[in-house]
Amino acid sequence: MPANVAVQFLDRVGESADHEAFRYPVGESWESVTWRQAGERVQALAAGLLSLGIQPEQRVGIASGTRYEWILADLAIMCAGGATTTVYPTTNSRDTAYILGDSECRVVFAEDDEQLAKVREHKSELPHLSKVVTFDGESDGDWVISLDDLADLGAAHLAEHADAVEEVARAIDPEQLATLIYTSGTTGRPKGVRLKHRSWVYEGEAIKAQDILTEDDLQFLWLPMAHSFGKVLLSTQMAIGFATAIDGRVDRIVDNLGVVKPTFMGAAPRIFEKAHGRIVTMTASEGGAKEKIFTQAFKVGLEVDRLKREGKSVPLPLKLQHGLFDKLVFSKVRDRFGGRVRFFISGAAALNQDIAEWFHAAGILILEGYGLTETSAGSFVNHPDDYRFGTVGPAVPGTEVKLGEGDEIMIKGPGVMDGYHNLPEETAGTLTEDGWLHTGDKGSLDADGYLRITGRIKELFKTSGGKYIAPPAIESKFKAICPYASQFMVFGDERNFCVALVTLDPDAIAGWAAENDVTGDYSAIVGSEKCHAMVQGYVDELNSNLNRWETIKKWELLDHDLTVESGELTPSMKVKRNVVQSNYQDKIDAFYA
Repeated sequence: MPANVAVQFLDRVGESADHEAFRYPVGESWESVTWRQAGERVQALAAGLLSLGIQPEQRVGIASGTRYEWILADLAIMCAGGATTTVYPTTNSRDTAYILGDSECRVVFAEDDEQLAKVREHKSELPHLSKVVTFDGESDGDWVISLDDLADLGAAHLAEHADAVEEVARAIDPEQLATLIYTSGTTGRPKGVRLKHRSWVYEGEAIKAQDILTEDDLQFLWLPMAHSFGKVLLSTQMAIGFATAIDGRVDRIVDNLGVVKPTFMGAAPRIFEKAHGRIVTMTASEGGAKEKIFTQAFKVGLEVDRLKREGKSVPLPLKLQHGLFDKLVFSKVRDRFGGRVRFFISGAAALNQDIAEWFHAAGILILEGYGLTETSAGSFVNHPDDYRFGTVGPAVPGTEVKLGEGDEIMIKGPGVMDGYHNLPEETAGTLTEDGWLHTGDKGSLDADGYLRITGRIKELFKTSGGKYIAPPAIESKFKAICPYASQFMVFGDERNFCVALVTLDPDAIAGWAAENDVTGDYSAIVGSEKCHAMVQGYVDELNSNLNRWETIKKWELLDHDLTVESGELTPSMKVKRNVVQSNYQDKIDAFYA
């Protein structure tokens, strides 16, 4: 196993020098670089950081969306012995300043003028910050320099100290700090999670050991690199050597998949919910024979899948129908994703089992995994040859799991964090003395060690009738049923019934409105009687599949969708339930008046 991330990268450059490493969009076309070319650029940037005086474990920030330069910056920090501090591009200037200040960043890579402005606004509060390197922003040649300027500094440094980067890289201890990821958390100030070189190297090697991916795979990467899920995929790429196409623009995902034709991609469940919703609504709008064929195809596909899972043979008439529907319907669904996908990996939140089964019926496998920022992301993952829907798979090799008090999932292993930066009490409350991490999630393990997540301990509530409710389970069911849903938030703690606040996907509902003669902006559409009746139909369908005490007795559509900017979603698109509850407490109380 490589000693650290820098060596992991340098070894990969040596081993796969002339193979494709990355491709990225330039205008409408894609440009490709080999591992050798990436290695040369990283070496120059790392030497540039050394010339700026970066010492082992000193923090260097990256405030940027996902793009090729993000990865170059991160690898350069690794090879210079620094520690990357990640900042989402959507983080407001106040929190950006807090993260850069708390981590004592010496240098920051800022994507563009928008990110530069956030740093400039709080310059006086950042005494440790000596230099900003921008990808696309306006440099002043002094405090703010360009990526090329940094590479030029590096070239000059290497001219005098040819082996500088190699020497620093080889000297990095596996226990040295590699990354500080600030979890946006659904409560309070962001907490810096301290992750070591050893943890990232382990993650990549653990996935490599499972033979899930090979050097011939092609990854499409759009996930926020400020999130541990994106970082773990980079570590996996270096361990295995496949190529990665990078473009962080979420609105381009489906178009990019058609062009790049990857063999796999990591994503959060929201991407699959939206894709499912879009395909279902597009077909419904065509109506007639097309819609009938589509509906029948999925009925047959789901039945064939069920028989196979139960180890039963598929009757010949059903087999023939399935073959026909594969040509007419399923192949077109697969083509939307480029036609070559072997599997998707879903993480960062719970994936609804019905959506996983729907995609599988079309011949698209979504493997669910599970982990936390505090465990360097990947702790559990299903295997392409051995998966169970509704579970997140078994623990990856080298990671241990047990269920603690109240069935809390506890994790131990090389991926577990060092602790929270500057927060000893928080660390002591999360990590036991013998190295077990409290995840705060509730789960169950089957006889073969497959983990099922049953809820977030803090999110479980009890009705006044004494019944426990797990809101995320109900919420994901609704999103699987209603193709127009964006968010569905269930409340009812200590009350005698459950209620919900609902938001709809602005794009999907605009399409629905055009077909149903409803005019106006988002708030006018959701305020219409027709829209209310449509949503009520889906709520009724949801209720028919719930226990009596879980059913949604009252609900209301909000006049806007939740956003990161409003503070109601975290940068990784998780709902901040406590913020939503306090913002709409009056509405929730009115349900029970």
